[in-house]
Amino acid sequence: MANHKSAKKRIRQNETRRVSNKWKTSRLRTEIKKLATHIDASDKDNAEKQMNVVQSLIAKLAKTSAIKKATASRKTGRLAAKVAKL
Repeated sequence: MANHKSAKKRIRQNETRRVSNKWKTSRLRTEIKKLATHIDASDKDNAEKQMNVVQSLIAKLAKTSAIKKATASRKTGRLAAKVAKL
């Protein structure tokens, strides 16, 4: 267990960030699954609408360091390619 005041604060900060990042990334996975169902159903209109939602969410998470920028870029590119194939 931490003995210093700053180490105790760091533990509190890490836990707060962990919980925040967890629900944000969970929401991202949910939205990506919704997009995947539209892609599997070959529903181009709804897939494009959902792609806008997913792309916006990915960008927000990358900006706040919930996910890395390179990961966000890779996910966006791969999903956009799948939607473009429809």
